[in-house]
Amino acid sequence: MRFKTKLTWADVTPEAAYLNRRQIMTGAAGLALGSIAGPAFAAPELGEPNSFEDITSYNNYYEFGTGKEDPARYAGKLTTDPWAVQIDGLVERPGNYDLADVLKGMDIEERIYRLRCVEAWSMVIPWNGFELRALLEKVGVQPSAKYVAFETVARREEMPGLYSPVLDWPYVEGLRLDEAMHPLTLIATGLYGRELPNQNGAPLRLVVPWKYGFKSIKSIVRITLTDKEPPTSWNKANAREYGFYSNVNPEVDHPRWSQATERVIGGGLFSAKQPTEMFNGYGDEVAALYAGMDLKKNY
Repeated sequence: MRFKTKLTWADVTPEAAYLNRRQIMTGAAGLALGSIAGPAFAAPELGEPNSFEDITSYNNYYEFGTGKEDPARYAGKLTTDPWAVQIDGLVERPGNYDLADVLKGMDIEERIYRLRCVEAWSMVIPWNGFELRALLEKVGVQPSAKYVAFETVARREEMPGLYSPVLDWPYVEGLRLDEAMHPLTLIATGLYGRELPNQNGAPLRLVVPWKYGFKSIKSIVRITLTDKEPPTSWNKANAREYGFYSNVNPEVDHPRWSQATERVIGGGLFSAKQPTEMFNGYGDEVAALYAGMDLKKNY
């Protein structure tokens, strides 16, 4: 299933990087990204491009601190090799899968997606990764499963932010099964044709482009299939402000700020804000998932 889109690599990268794209991709051949296919998805028209530096230096990853620069400063201490993911719950083949087993047989694609943070800023990011549904099909989803729960690694000796009480650690997130099986839902293994940087969630992170960025959980160590809606970290911390679904919706404001517009990172400190699109511009692909739902109540 492929969707018509407007953005291309030329919209995402500076011209020099675009012209050297294939050299970058070739240089990443040994980075356990697998065989990278050509662009399959792109984001709606956005405007200002985002550089590799933007994407890797302006991050929320509270396990390393609450400042935007903290992940890039401290995430280098995170050990990502070896890595394993526990997959359990309502699956046919539960187990502790090492990274090579997770990646085995996966088609790594290039996906250019918009990222909209709940804090009302946005980027365009060229991810490399595979569809989450391919992994779920690999382990076998039992008929009674309705949700997918995720958990981030938590190592105090490597992640100084874990000493902060800002959240109940480890970080957890969840999707409804149909959201997880949607072809837009990605497990990212890299960006810009390079290995995924630690500060961006190495070695495996979720990317759900029609939801606010905090739903795209980083550095995944556990995936659980369940028949009950799983707890999620920000919802546990403040259910009034962060709902389970957290779909991008310009008509539903955060209690402390408007979600009608967004600031594009890379456009300069005083750049004009742009209107936020429903479902972050992916409504044609995902709106049917929520047919009949009150999206103000189910925020």
